[in-house]
Amino acid sequence: MDTAIIFVALIGLMYAAYKGASIIWVAPLFAVLAALGSEHAPLPIFSELYMTKAAEYVKNYYAIFLFGAIFARLMEKGGMAASVADKIISVLGEKQAVLAVLLGCGALTYGGLSVFVVAFVMYPFGAVVFKKADIPKKLLPAALWMGIFSFAMVSMPGTPQIQNIIPSSYFGTSTWSGMGIGIFASAIFLLMGWGWVSYRAKKLKAAGEGYGRHVEFGQRRHKLPNPDWKISSIPLIMVIGINVFLSNPFGWDWAFHWDPESLSTFLPLKLSLLAAKVSKVSAVWSITVSLILSSIVAGWIARRRLRLQDGIMNTINNSALSSCTAALNVASGYAFGCVVVSLAGFSVVKDALLNLDIGGGPLFSAVLTTNVMCGITGSASGGMTIALSMLGEQWAAMATAADIPLEVLHRIIAISSVGIDPVPHCGALVTMLAICGLSHKESYMDIAILMGMKFLVPFLCVLFYMVTGIA
Repeated sequence: MDTAIIFVALIGLMYAAYKGASIIWVAPLFAVLAALGSEHAPLPIFSELYMTKAAEYVKNYYAIFLFGAIFARLMEKGGMAASVADKIISVLGEKQAVLAVLLGCGALTYGGLSVFVVAFVMYPFGAVVFKKADIPKKLLPAALWMGIFSFAMVSMPGTPQIQNIIPSSYFGTSTWSGMGIGIFASAIFLLMGWGWVSYRAKKLKAAGEGYGRHVEFGQRRHKLPNPDWKISSIPLIMVIGINVFLSNPFGWDWAFHWDPESLSTFLPLKLSLLAAKVSKVSAVWSITVSLILSSIVAGWIARRRLRLQDGIMNTINNSALSSCTAALNVASGYAFGCVVVSLAGFSVVKDALLNLDIGGGPLFSAVLTTNVMCGITGSASGGMTIALSMLGEQWAAMATAADIPLEVLHRIIAISSVGIDPVPHCGALVTMLAICGLSHKESYMDIAILMGMKFLVPFLCVLFYMVTGIA
């Protein structure tokens, strides 16, 4: 009965989110519902477990949401993101429309922009190049999704997106972990998106279907010229370069080294959420500093343009406010998942997932568990965090016993988080379709097919590692 109630709560949350209810207020309601029939009373479930886990997530990752949002808004409002995207598309041209969209999205995502900002920035350019190439517009969401929410977000080594930072908090690894596996996965993701969307475009065009007539949403026109693309690239390159220097994944003597004793002065304060050691938080610190310094440079480059629009201070204030909503959305889904996995009724599912030791080690268990949790929550970061909070310690111990580097586990879990995350109720997907002015009925089929293909990528990565030994 306990297990049945949990699944009722899960289905209820998915349905409510699909219907447009904010997860911020529905998640605690369904968390309490999931606990009915357990040994826990409803109000303590909300105030002590749910709220503690939500606070834990905000404490660990809010800095990334905050400074990432500020950096992204400065790049967007300053015209620099559009300048870089326009350059990539103009170089490749309409004959390579699909590849242009994929690489444009990838460049901005890898450069540290919020994935939602990348969607807003890239949609107008994608729509123009698809229209010039007469590619059916209903394929544009699939191209945008693969460009933003795949290789540049989770598999390219060093990507500053939060999905690549979360595993470091559990394993003490860096954002550059598993470089060989990451490059392998990135190539598969890119070829997969390019190949499928191009194939579908040719097939539909052969059947007489072109771009079609659409009312375009979100194509904002600025009278002010965008900065030169070379100058606009500087803040993006800075995010990556400063992150390499501060996180020092290659152990260079000349690069920065975080003081391993810098947390010791906080021990007498007995802070309940104090990190166990510096290695657990150094990746977050590195990205935070990278985003702050890059934001300063971006603001200086676009200072005149920003003053003529909303003003620099208003731009920063608005992005800071928007970061609160984004962080609470993910924290709410994470807290809901933490309530579910703590209940006795979920133990059967948990044991089954943990015991998937095909080929030895925790890799297959990590792949499937992460996919299941991301599919349930419709969130790559939220589902991954739940999976790690539930089984992260066991996976780390199993990996160490099997002589599997934690860097491999880091990369495999990050890649797994984008397997089946674009379920119909996924908030990012709903936002993407709204930006494109399209419906699930028009565009979801291609995204669903790519979702099935993406599900196989982490399994291929595990096989790649087992055969080659390349991490």
